[in-house]
Amino acid sequence: MTEAHSSKTPAVADIMIVGGGMVGSALALGLAQQGWHVVLVESSPVAKLQSAAQPATGVDDFEPRVSAISRASQRLLEGLGAWAEVAAGRHCPYQTMTVWDAEGTGRIEFDAAEMRAEALGTIVENRHIVRALFNALETSPATIFSGAKVAGWLANGPDGEGGNAPGICLEDGQHLRARLVVAADGAQSRLRQLVGLPTREWDYDQQAIVATVRSKQMHQYTARQSFSRTGPLAFLPLQADNGDEHFCSIVWSQDTLEARRLMALDDVAFNAELARAIELPEDSVEAISRRFTFPLRQRHAMNYTAPGFALVGDAAHSIHPLAGQGANLGYGDVAVLLEELKRARKLGLNPGDALVLGRYQRRRKSENLTMMAAMEGLKQLFGRDELPLRWLRNQGMNWLNQLAPLKNRLATEAMGLRD
Repeated sequence: MTEAHSSKTPAVADIMIVGGGMVGSALALGLAQQGWHVVLVESSPVAKLQSAAQPATGVDDFEPRVSAISRASQRLLEGLGAWAEVAAGRHCPYQTMTVWDAEGTGRIEFDAAEMRAEALGTIVENRHIVRALFNALETSPATIFSGAKVAGWLANGPDGEGGNAPGICLEDGQHLRARLVVAADGAQSRLRQLVGLPTREWDYDQQAIVATVRSKQMHQYTARQSFSRTGPLAFLPLQADNGDEHFCSIVWSQDTLEARRLMALDDVAFNAELARAIELPEDSVEAISRRFTFPLRQRHAMNYTAPGFALVGDAAHSIHPLAGQGANLGYGDVAVLLEELKRARKLGLNPGDALVLGRYQRRRKSENLTMMAAMEGLKQLFGRDELPLRWLRNQGMNWLNQLAPLKNRLATEAMGLRD
């Protein structure tokens, strides 16, 4: 890895990725390993991203942002050579998952053993994945522009500066060009807006409350999710450095007014309501970290590509967190784009070739739309309170729970466990 600081305009790269989060850094690493001349532009200093994690023995020691990494995403990170560091650090595989209707009797239980898998997924703090990826980038030929922020978009054009290669202008005045520019800069993607790719989006009028809790009961490597009319609550198991299994990350999605009421409570009152919502004794939650909230909005780019340009991860699609699939959809984008660009390199094609980008969009857009539609359907299903509908969804959950082959097939597809 070369960290660039010079104000001199570099030669045109093969591929430039803007955004070095979990998705962008994975894509940069994979493309560099394929032999492309890769430039990664990240607004945070590399030293900060590579800083060692502090030991976690209390609720305030865990990062509030965690991801449920599926087996498919794990395989991608294994192939990139980054998973070994993640596995050697703080992470928590979960073997079982329980989902139920808080306002009924419906319940579904998933078990990795029934699918002959080691785990359904792994809960990892986001920063640990980013650190592992940047440490792997250390030995790659990729060039990193760290602490760099995008100021403008340079469209294709024979301007004498980069031929027909598009690019970006940084706030310090540098112009960077590549034959393909990939935006991995998050849901509010500045680059997507500069290029002018429109989105379809709507506000759920919900807030997600995120925190780390310590409970009296051990989590037993089980992920738990309760659905109520005003939104789902997830308890995701964490493991402290000393092996303590009493910690969980919570994601409590609630209608905005209800979320505001909950956030206004002191810790004692909030913990009591939290315990009741997850159907534990009222004094079960012993400690909670600082609470954070963020608004929930569904967003999907109408097109993932433009000439010499592509979107990946949250820059292309934002999804309700009720199934924890956001990071996995992003890694699905990375896996497919790596496949298409490997194929393009073998055929001697320009990485920004319209046929290459068209194949990427066709493969990913339909799959992402299917997942987004399923999540929207679940949200609407559990958001309705009519008695006949409530009866049907509870009967359906219990019926599905008894059909192990069908239930396990659905879980296998969702968690990326198929071989």
